[in-house]
Amino acid sequence: MPRDTTISRRSVLISSACLFAWQASGIPAAMAAVRRPLSSRVKSLIAQMTIEEKAGQLTLMPTPWTSAAAARINPAAAVKNVENLVGDAQAGRLGGVFNGFGVDAHRKLQTAAVKGRLGIPMIFAGDVIHGYRTVFPVPLGEAASFDTALAERTARAAAEEMAATGFDWVFAPMVDVGRDARWGRTVEGAGEDVLLSSDMARARTRGFQGRSLADNGSVAACMKHFAAYGAAEGGVDYNTADISERTLREVYLPPFQAAIDAGCATVMAAFEDIAGRPVHGSHEMLTGILRGEMGFDGLVVGDYNGDLEIAARGLAADARDAARIAIMAGLDMSMASGIYRDHLPSLVAAGEVPMERVDEAVGRVLTLKEKLGLFDDPFRRMDPKRQQARMRTKPALSLAREAAQRSIVLLKNEGDLLPLPRAGKRIAIIGPFAEGQSNLHGPWTLFADSKEAVDLAAGIRAAVADPALVAVVKGSEVTSPVSGGIDAAVAAARAADIVILAVGEREAMSGEASSRDLIVLPAPQQALAEAVAAVGKPMVVALRNGRALALEGAVLNAPAILVTWFLGSESGNATADILFGAAGPSGRLPVSFPISAGQVPYYYAHRRPGRPNNTRFITVKNEARFPFGHGLTYGKISYSDLSLSTRQIGKNGQLRATLTVKNDGKHAARELVQIYVQDVVASVTQPIRELKAYQHVDLAPGQSKQVSFTLSAADLAFLGLDLKPLIEPGQFTLWAAPSAEAAGLTAGFEVIA
Repeated sequence: MPRDTTISRRSVLISSACLFAWQASGIPAAMAAVRRPLSSRVKSLIAQMTIEEKAGQLTLMPTPWTSAAAARINPAAAVKNVENLVGDAQAGRLGGVFNGFGVDAHRKLQTAAVKGRLGIPMIFAGDVIHGYRTVFPVPLGEAASFDTALAERTARAAAEEMAATGFDWVFAPMVDVGRDARWGRTVEGAGEDVLLSSDMARARTRGFQGRSLADNGSVAACMKHFAAYGAAEGGVDYNTADISERTLREVYLPPFQAAIDAGCATVMAAFEDIAGRPVHGSHEMLTGILRGEMGFDGLVVGDYNGDLEIAARGLAADARDAARIAIMAGLDMSMASGIYRDHLPSLVAAGEVPMERVDEAVGRVLTLKEKLGLFDDPFRRMDPKRQQARMRTKPALSLAREAAQRSIVLLKNEGDLLPLPRAGKRIAIIGPFAEGQSNLHGPWTLFADSKEAVDLAAGIRAAVADPALVAVVKGSEVTSPVSGGIDAAVAAARAADIVILAVGEREAMSGEASSRDLIVLPAPQQALAEAVAAVGKPMVVALRNGRALALEGAVLNAPAILVTWFLGSESGNATADILFGAAGPSGRLPVSFPISAGQVPYYYAHRRPGRPNNTRFITVKNEARFPFGHGLTYGKISYSDLSLSTRQIGKNGQLRATLTVKNDGKHAARELVQIYVQDVVASVTQPIRELKAYQHVDLAPGQSKQVSFTLSAADLAFLGLDLKPLIEPGQFTLWAAPSAEAAGLTAGFEVIA
């Protein structure tokens, strides 16, 4: 793409003014406060580097040696000249590449890089969001497990596989809070709740990075997208986020702080703009808040062309101007656009960007490479034998099956239809997801082979006593009818004892640039559901989805509904395990399923309104169809005997809440007990409820257990009128409940001065 490199008088004046403002703002001091001391090796390298070599270290580019899926997502990668890329690596004009495929490609580029004048190794990054060759449930699905130890284990397994092929750096975890189900990237995060999102951010960071970044099975984590990307208007990717500073700080920043506290090495800037400033060019966000307030001392990388898009948004005159704005805002490394490599030398020569700022960014890149052990052994993650040995191991596939089981949410089970008997019943699996290995892994699986995944029909046939009693009929495509499809589906339903209706979204309907205006089942599938339901056979709906859905008609009215998300490599086996009772459902919704698509954005922790009975649509109550935290087991669970250790606590005090949980059912169950709190009267309007704690309880049939939670006064803090944390005296209500909108058990207590 041709770029205008002309330096106008206006741009020089603006640049000088911005530089003065930057120096006078105290931001350099804020940056210095979290500046990581450089090693003697890094200092020595910086002292020897030319400005062109420094600009190269701040440049991250896509590679032509990539998978077909990665090339589809980032088409520019497919047209790069291979020899030019190798030449750039050896000349020091390239700091790293991303989404390469395999040890051989990585070794070729690394060999060129270490032959360069200073021998600085490259870094290799990848979009491995929920698995490399072994694919785990999409992050939103895994969040339904409410199991941080599980999330840490799957991230660790993904890191070991990708590191075995030469990757040093993963563009995950995504820690954006997602409260608008239309937004396609909801699938990459942990849902709508701040606490759960923070817990998952912490766990996944630990899993990716392991005990040491230098370990050949560890990769540097990259929390993204900083920040408030999930608040994009209308749930549309790349859009403006028009939010208050309070919402930014209360909802969207805490998961990033959790990842920082867990030692996350890098952060990726968000695509959207906030208050008229693209985050890629916002020094308030990238420097003032991220570094000055949150204490982050690692590397800040841009998202794909995000720095160049500062110009597309009208904040910069051209690519050169965009590079100046981005580097001065605190964006250390440019991804894909190449504008740092192209323009930083002239910007420094013209005095528009101080060399100190460039050196600071280069220091962060080199320090990351040093921590990853690349200076000691540039090929430490490029062993072909290790690559073969670590792929799709039995332990990894067993973990994928366990994670998939734990992610499935049972929304309904009228008449105890589930679990199904393994023998003696004719089963019809109907729907576009009845069989076939596509649409199992989910979006952002760039390196896995869909042919290795287990589909629903295969999983069910392996689970039943007589596979010959299982019939499969597509009935419709995902978004279009099939000629004769409904007639064939109805005939199969009539011949069956039980119908499993496999419907939902295809992979491409979730993920980046995949927002949906209506979060309902596509019309051809809804028509199929209505026709099959009319036959009158017991029907289990198995939803495949990457977001909350507004369920309607026959799908909603089915006696049993399972949310199976995109479960990955062991999808069919895990779903069959739940259907036939080899494992019990324990997942809970990390996002609220609304009554109507028109309610979106809907989330449980909305602020208390002045007229709660009238804060609603004419035809729809202001509540969820299936709220956050909802999910059934095969047990019969009851709560009783809630008690608090004290009814008053001081600002440094704590209380213990204890209750009894019992399983009166015939099946073992894993219950998730949730603790919600409401601040009854406060100086700032508070949410209806907020999740403060959760705990799994395993119960045999007939068993009861006491469960205890400890809450401190600090857990009740909120941001006061000055946006500073405040523990305010007053009355609080506590719920122990199975979901965010369930009545549960209630008790009151007071925080005293």
